[in-house]
Amino acid sequence: MSSHAEHHAGHHGADHHGHGEHEGAHGTLGSYVIGFVLSVILTVIPFWLVMDGTILDKNMTAIAIMALAAVQVVVHMIFFLHMNGRAEGGWTMLSLIFTLIVVVIMLAGSLWVMYHLNTNMMPIHDPSQLP
Repeated sequence: MSSHAEHHAGHHGADHHGHGEHEGAHGTLGSYVIGFVLSVILTVIPFWLVMDGTILDKNMTAIAIMALAAVQVVVHMIFFLHMNGRAEGGWTMLSLIFTLIVVVIMLAGSLWVMYHLNTNMMPIHDPSQLP
């Protein structure tokens, strides 16, 4: 019975060491703080651009906000999801590329839908056509 207990204890010890190898994939407190600070900055800048009206052209403001949103997605993937080219034999890099493609499609599609809704659904502002 003691040999079985020793074998069982040794088996758990191997599992513990195997689990410890995955600990390196997790971020440190410093990396989480850097990710949080970057996320806050990348959230505040679009609000500032819109509220201050620094960029007068609405299209340029929309492009700047989209670019900052894409950068924020990458920041979240790197600092919070710990995706890089070394982890899991490069599969996380493939996931990153796929995510970036999906984000570009979603942003472009959302802007396309909002533009067409704006042009097709806005009321006519000509007072002569009012009843």
